[in-house]
Order: sequence, then structure tokens, then C-alpha cells
Amino acid sequence: MTKILITGADGFIGSHLTEALVRAGFEVRAFVLYNSFNSWGWLDRCAADVKGNFEVFCGDIRDPNGVRQAMQGCDVVLHLAALIAIPYSYHSPDTYIDTNIKGTLNVVQAARDLGVSKIIHTSTSEVYGTAQFVPITELHPLEGQSPYSASKIGADQLAMSFYRSFGTPVGIIRPFNTYGPRQSARAVIPTIITQIASGVRQIKLGAIQPTRDLSFVSDTVNGFIAALQSPDSIGAVINLGSNFEISIGDTANTIASIMGVEIEILTDEQRLRPEKSEVERLWADNSKAQELLGWSPQFAGLSGLQRGLQETIAWFVDPANLSAYKTDIYNL
Repeated sequence: MTKILITGADGFIGSHLTEALVRAGFEVRAFVLYNSFNSWGWLDRCAADVKGNFEVFCGDIRDPNGVRQAMQGCDVVLHLAALIAIPYSYHSPDTYIDTNIKGTLNVVQAARDLGVSKIIHTSTSEVYGTAQFVPITELHPLEGQSPYSASKIGADQLAMSFYRSFGTPVGIIRPFNTYGPRQSARAVIPTIITQIASGVRQIKLGAIQPTRDLSFVSDTVNGFIAALQSPDSIGAVINLGSNFEISIGDTANTIASIMGVEIEILTDEQRLRPEKSEVERLWADNSKAQELLGWSPQFAGLSGLQRGLQETIAWFVDPANLSAYKTDIYNL
């Protein structure tokens, strides 16, 4: 049985990935951020058939000794741990360097020393900046338009340098904008849904003209599993996206339509990125994932987005889930 270490297992995508791998029969060690509340993040609310069927390691990705200890006895590492909120990266950029770049160094260095058979490092579509051509292939130039995206570019390059320098078996998965149950309220889709679910009809948002390529979380999870199982993922950078773009404004109106309400969108100045930092357009070319991994999105196009939004809305409007969100404040 393959034993897998998942860093960032307590987060949005990481918790879904943990559940999927446990159900697929893998032995999973979930690396979660140590805290005095003994919280395992979203894994505290994992599905009943998964609960108790994985190991938990509490630590900090910034600590090389803890990372090395967590990796002992593991065959594969799926590295998702990162700071991801773009607005907070304007506020505290140092923490992004420490977590995203130094944390990635800790992972690839320990993996190299311990002889791990594969590391899948998680990138982001934000590394491309505003699209210079569409759809965006993996050969698109990288453009750090925020401290967050700059830190992820650094992490990506560092991870791939270990493959080129030392033969460390690293591959990079580059998800576009993943959405679904459990996503942080700092992201736009939960922001829209939770405001509407709380009875608000004047929805506060930042810029609504940028377009995004939105991927339902199960598609992203299946992409990680395909990369885990494919030998062709080593040494490769692979986009995971739906190959469909939609504006933030149209996304908000689609959500409102599904929820059966009419909304007015108000511009909240504090939610706007600095002008040169806003990524205006993202649209993924996913042909490489199809070719190397045999992966394609199951929630593709407008119809797929609508189905994914329906599942996401159903989860968020459950009072037990909605109560976990502070819908009346702006979340960095």
C-alpha cells in the first residue's frame, strides 16, 4: 500500500483530497498546522466513512525538522500547504516567503534526503498574471502581480530546480480557480453565496470584470490523483482547469439565479486589488493534463459550472455549515 503525506490536509482542497485518497485505499498521513485548539481544520468535519481512517501529524511547514519527521515512512508527498489569500499578501508578505518558498524547500529537501518516490507540488494559475494569450498553456510567461503569486513562482521554480539539479522526482500541478464546499470566505464564490444565504441582496464585491476559469473541487482532486498515479507527471508542469472563462459579475448573477433571488452588486473599495495587481483574465488550456494524465474535467463549460455551483450552494446554505462563516465582515 502506498503511504501518502498530504501537506495542507486541513484546508479546502486538502481535506477533499484526504477523503478521496482514503476511500481509494491509500494509507494517508495528514499534515495539519499545529495550533493550541488541537483543530484539524476541515478534517474535523470529514465524512463518517473517512473519520479515524487516516493518521494526523500536527506541525508547521516552515519547520524543517517537523517536515522531515512527518515524511518518514511515506512513499509520496502531495504538497498543498500554503498561504493563499492575495489581499493578506499585501499586508504580510514576509509570511508568504516563509510559508510558500521556505516551506517548499523543506518539503523537497526532506524528500530528496529520504528517497521519496514522488512529490506533487501545488502551484496556482495566479503565477501567469493577466493572460497574454488564451487559452493559457504551461508555456505562458510567469508574472508576479501580487506578493502571493511571486511567492508561488519562487516555490514552483525551487521545486523544479530540485528535479533538474538532483533528479528529485517532482511534478507540478497548477490548478486554476477551484471552488466547492468548505472553501474559505476570502474567495469570491463563498463570499457571494454566504451573503445571499444570510438575506443580503446588495452584494459587496471587488472588481467584477475579471474573468476566471472555475474548477469544481472534485475535478481538482481527481487531477491530483491522476498525477499521483501517472509516471509522466514527474518533471512536468500541468494545468488543471475547465477550459472555460466567465467574469466575476456573470458568476455572481449565475449564483443568484440558482438561488432564486435578484441581487444588486456594490463595489466595496477595500476588496479591490491595486490596479496593476489585478489579474484581469484567466482561461486554462488543459490539453496537457488530458495527454499526460488522462484527466479531463467533469464539470466543464457553463452547464458544468452550474452543476458545481448547485452542489456548492447546497452545502453552504445548510445552517450547520453557514454558521462557520462570518458573513457580515470582509475576510482577508
